Amino acid sequence: MAHHVTDADFAAEVLNSSEPVLVDFWAEWCGPCKAMDPILEQVAIDLAGKVKIVKLDVDSNPGTVTQYHVRAMPTMIVFKDGQPADVKVGAGQSRAQLTKWLESHTA
Repeated sequence: MAHHVTDADFAAEVLNSSEPVLVDFWAEWCGPCKAMDPILEQVAIDLAGKVKIVKLDVDSNPGTVTQYHVRAMPTMIVFKDGQPADVKVGAGQSRAQLTKWLESHTA
């Protein structure tokens, strides 16, 4: 299961991570977010040790949401060396597509 982060631990868990981190900005009421959950869970297993995958509830963590200008759910941002490296907005990525995208940030 993906690790959940909050405004309070975002810097420690994401910005200070030694490996790339995919942050899934999601909401409980978001159907497409829930549809992506099983795919993200599998990708987290597939890429364990290469990419960390975390989830941030947009309703409970407005500071981080505002800071990174997240306006639609789901939004997935890859952070590398403490900085946003790439963004995908919306659901619809397959496991293979998501894996390939994330692997491009592990080099």
